[in-house]
Order: sequence, then structure tokens, then C-alpha cells
Amino acid sequence: MTLELTRPNGLPRLAYRVEGSGAPLVLVHGVGGDSSNWDDVVPRLAPKFRVIRMDLRGHGRSGPINAPCRAEDFARDVADVMQAAGVHACRLVGFSLGGQVVQTIALDSPERVQKLVLISTVAGRTEAEPSSVASRLEELQAKGIATIVAGNRDRWFTQEFQRAHPEKVEMRVEQLLQTDPESYQHAYSVFATADFANRLEEIRAPTLVITGENDMGATPRMARLMHERIKNAELRILSRLRHSLLIESPDQIAALLNGFL
Repeated sequence: MTLELTRPNGLPRLAYRVEGSGAPLVLVHGVGGDSSNWDDVVPRLAPKFRVIRMDLRGHGRSGPINAPCRAEDFARDVADVMQAAGVHACRLVGFSLGGQVVQTIALDSPERVQKLVLISTVAGRTEAEPSSVASRLEELQAKGIATIVAGNRDRWFTQEFQRAHPEKVEMRVEQLLQTDPESYQHAYSVFATADFANRLEEIRAPTLVITGENDMGATPRMARLMHERIKNAELRILSRLRHSLLIESPDQIAALLNGFL
């Protein structure tokens, strides 16, 4: 069942789901996705955890983004859902943009984070990498979401998975296409610019960093940097995989989460 949190002062409403029982575990999705991206992972977590998964503002059933925002605004969304669910501190897992959001919480509200997992997450872009992302953002602003879809199939999924599960690939593509265009541009801007590499040493929560061996955005180099700079960090680089680990390899992700959390 989807719950809805209405907030004062014009803040977007937030949709979220609570499943299972046990220690609280909060899952945060990536840009252009929503809480359904965890559908194949959650059933493997719910027997052990009280799983709270939400739609960030501008995504899924949550309210739209009508103005530029920051990672800190998404972090407030997570904190507000935690409060609504009666949770002060939890295990916190973020995928892609969600990883940048949960880094923000771990840095600015460390008392809320018992353990941290960063999946397919960006940190420490090189000088060339921001230029590439900025070009994608300019193309997005000029031509709309559809212009980036074709390339995303190969950025997200291995060729083997695209051949074996075309319906799952197209479902993810359609989800992106259905995202509110203005909301997506604002959210993608946060994804393109938020980088906490210089503050990673401040994170004290035990942390697991996961990425795909062939992820072109959240690269293994970035994962190793996070592993090196976060004091209590473990690292898993998953062979052959690209960006969409939650959809292509949910069993492997769930096993890693259950083992670490």
C-alpha cells in the first residue's frame, strides 16, 4: 500500500511504502526512477527488515519539482518520510542519485545513519567527467528526455540482459519517458553537480560501496575512491554489470544487503 505525506510551506507531497518487519531500512532510488525500481529486491529484504521505500520529489507518485533544488532538499524528503514512519535512525541505502542523497544525510545528520550502502553512486568526478555530464544536461534541456533514451539502454544494461529481458528494459525506459520533464531536469541537475568527494572522510557509519564493473557513470574508479576515503567501508565491484544493478541483478544486490546490514 502506498502512503502519502502532505507537508506544509509548499513542499511537494511524498509517496512511500512500508513493508516487512524488523530493523528499519530506508531505500532511495535514482534519477528518473521511483520506488518500484526496488520491486525485485524488497521481497528478499522484508523478512529481516522493516523496509521503507519512497518516491523522491518529482518522481513516481510524489509531487513535482517546480524550481531548482539541491541534494539537501532530497535529503529533507528522506528525513520527513523517516519521521512520518516513526524512524529516527536506520540503515540507509541509496542507488545512483539516491546514493548522493544518502551521502548528504550521512554527512549532515550522522545520528540518523546506522549503516550506509552506496550503489552505483558518483563521487570524485575527474575534470573530463563533469563536461560529459553537462553536455547531456544541455541536450536534455534543449531536446527533452526522449533524446537521451536510446543511449541509456546501453548505459544501464548489459547486452545479454537486453536480449534476455527486453520487457524489463523497455519498462525502465518507459518509466523515464513518463517522468515529469521539468522535475527530471531539476533532479538530473542535482545528479550532474552534487559531489561530496572532499567530505567523504567525515562519514563514520559502516559503509558498503557497490558498483558494476562496466558502469560508465558511477565508475569502479569512483567506487574505489569512496572505499579509500570512508573509514569503515567495504567495496564490491560486480563483474560485467553496468548501471541498473537493482533491475539486472536483484538477487546479488539483496544478498549483499542482507549480508552487510
